[in-house]
Amino acid sequence: MTDTVKGPASYFPSIEKKYGRPVAEWKALIRASPLTRHTELVAWLKSEHGLGHGHANALVAHTLAEDSAA
Repeated sequence: MTDTVKGPASYFPSIEKKYGRPVAEWKALIRASPLTRHTELVAWLKSEHGLGHGHANALVAHTLAEDSAA
């Protein structure tokens, strides 16, 4: 029995397929950005990199959650 991926990570396969970059690369871009607020990062990914809102939101939410847990 396989576990179904839930939450922001459930978007990762479609993000990689649609935008042609691995999720690790998107996370590195987010972490390298001078922006720190969730909404700012989502807007930046949408305007500068052409991501849709759901994909940008999933990447930012997952990245910030990882960083706050570390």
